[in-house]
Amino acid sequence: MADDRSRRRADRARRAPRTSGAPRTLGNPAPRRRVPQLSRSRPRGVVAATTGLLGLSSPKRVLALAVTVCALALTVTVPLRNYVTQRQELAAVSEQQRQLSTQVDALTQRRAELSDPAEVAVQARSRLGYVPPGEVPYVVQLPSGADAQRAGEPASDAPWFRLLWREVAPTAAPRPSP
Repeated sequence: MADDRSRRRADRARRAPRTSGAPRTLGNPAPRRRVPQLSRSRPRGVVAATTGLLGLSSPKRVLALAVTVCALALTVTVPLRNYVTQRQELAAVSEQQRQLSTQVDALTQRRAELSDPAEVAVQARSRLGYVPPGEVPYVVQLPSGADAQRAGEPASDAPWFRLLWREVAPTAAPRPSP
């Protein structure tokens, strides 16, 4: 047992850092310095100063945190972008559906109007020039551009006051001569 104690002392003496002063021997160990024990409740400023920013004390930990934050950001960004895109597409499709519904309502109303035979006859007469049997159609043809100027109609490029004078002049009463 005494042999074990002396062996442990020798191991401690070899491992202990050398200090200035007399050399140590097995029989004369260096006096131990008393290291003050840190209490468990340290001030916050001391913890932040000793452990670095955000509790990270080494560049490897900072790199690991940066990689983790980037991975989380990428993990959240892609689904968020898809969500926003789908919401925009949904809004566009809803607007298009509303417009198509309005068109369907208008066309349904138009179909109901055209199911009446009297409305069909009016449309055929105005659009296509159809005439019911027994009626005599008359077509009025207006003169073409050159014929219109010869007929006394004012030219369309004349100033407005000349056009007005031409309209008013023929109807004005002649002045009595003195």
